[in-house]
Amino acid sequence: MKKQITQILVVVVIISLALCACKHVDSAAQAAADAEIIDRGTANFLSISARAFGSAAENITPEQEYYIGRAVAANILSNYRLWNGDPNLTSYLNLICAAIVINSPNPSLFNGYHVVILDSSELNAFATSAGHIFVTRGLINVTKTEDDLASVIAHEVAHIQLQHGIKSIKSNRLTEALFITAAAGIGNAMGMDAEELSDVFGESVGEIVQTMVGSGYSREQEYEADIAAMHLLAAAGYQPSALIDMLNEIKTVHAPGSGFGKTHPAPISRIYFAQRALNRFQVADNRLERQGRFNQARNLGVAAQ
Repeated sequence: MKKQITQILVVVVIISLALCACKHVDSAAQAAADAEIIDRGTANFLSISARAFGSAAENITPEQEYYIGRAVAANILSNYRLWNGDPNLTSYLNLICAAIVINSPNPSLFNGYHVVILDSSELNAFATSAGHIFVTRGLINVTKTEDDLASVIAHEVAHIQLQHGIKSIKSNRLTEALFITAAAGIGNAMGMDAEELSDVFGESVGEIVQTMVGSGYSREQEYEADIAAMHLLAAAGYQPSALIDMLNEIKTVHAPGSGFGKTHPAPISRIYFAQRALNRFQVADNRLERQGRFNQARNLGVAAQ
C-alpha cells in the first residue's frame, strides 16, 4: 500500500512538472522507473504525454507556417485542378491582392501572397498560412465589380493575417495531446509500447489537414475574417459594402451541404454582422472608375469553361 501511494505521488509530481516544463518530464519519468519507484509502463505513458503537450505548446515559426500552408495547398490541389485559361485574369487577381495587402497590417509573408483560380463551378475560396489564395471559377462568375472580387480576396487575406489556420493547428495539437495521453494510458494498461502508440498517432495527421480543408473555419473565425476584410477593403480604397453585396449574390445560390455552404456559415448570418459593422467605414464610392478594367478581365473566358 505504501509503495502504491509513493507511485501515485511521483506520478502527480511528474505531471505537475509537465505543465511547466515538458522537456524535463521524459528524463524524470525514466529516472523514476530506473529507481523502481514507478513501473516502466507508467514512465513511458508520462513520457509520451509530456512530448505531446510539449509539441502543443511550441510556437510555430513563419517558416513552419509556410510549410504547413504548402501541405494544406497540396491537399486542396488533390481535390481541384488549377484553371489556366488566361494568365491575365490570374495576374489581375494578384494585382487586386497586392493592393489589399500593401495597405494591410501584415504586407509581407515568408513567401508572399499568391492568388490562383480553381477549375470548379462551385462557389468557394480557400487560404493557407503560406499565403496561397484559391478562388473557384464559380465564385468569380457571380462577381459584378472589382470590389466584389476584392472582397473575396480580402476575406481570405484576413484569414491568413489573423492566423486562423495556425490557430486551428494549435487547437488540434492540444486535442491530439489529450488523445495521446488517453491512448497512452489505455496502451499502458493493455501493454502497448511507445512505437505502437506513435503509429496510432501518426495516422491522425492526414485526417486533421482534411478536416481543416473539408469543414472550414469556425463561425466566429468567419465573422472575424469578414470584419477584418472590410477594414482591408477600406484601407485599399475599395467599398467595404462590397462584401455584403457579394454575400447577397452567394445567398441566392447557397447550398448548405457543398462548396461554399460546406466550408462557410450561411450568408444571411454573415450579412447580419457585416451590416452592423458597416457604419464604421467612410470610403468614397469610386467603383465606376474600376468597372472598365473589371469588365475586360471578367470577359477572359472564365464563364465559358
